[in-house]
Amino acid sequence: MSAKLVKIGLTVVVLGAALAVLLRSTLAEGTAYYIHVDEVMHQPEQWYGKRLQLHGFVTNGSILRKRESLDYKFTVESKGQTVPVRYTGVVPDTFKDGAEVVLKGRLGADGFAVEPDGVMAKCPSKYDASPNAPVKVPEHAKPATAS
Repeated sequence: MSAKLVKIGLTVVVLGAALAVLLRSTLAEGTAYYIHVDEVMHQPEQWYGKRLQLHGFVTNGSILRKRESLDYKFTVESKGQTVPVRYTGVVPDTFKDGAEVVLKGRLGADGFAVEPDGVMAKCPSKYDASPNAPVKVPEHAKPATAS
């Protein structure tokens, strides 16, 4: 084998290994399972310590806030299963009892620990218009009149 082929082969192997290490470290840091509360609580031990995006609804009457702080404790539910949650930080304006939420964090034996800025409360998707509200038709949508 010539020295040139050995150098090319060695370069390809080193670059391939470096790329594989970079890809693995990037994916390991940014990945999180998106899962519903009922799916997690079916076998919670298998999810302990893993990064999750937990989807559910805030249980009515469960939101507790420590006085003079941003420490929250509440429960999230889905299909009859609940998980206790703790979070320190600012919550969105739409965060309230019954709100649909996605929480980023890790599950442990004592509940779900939410990461900083890890609370996303979804906006209501249903808006009801008043039955007596006037309907305004834009000028460009009005039918042409015959002259």
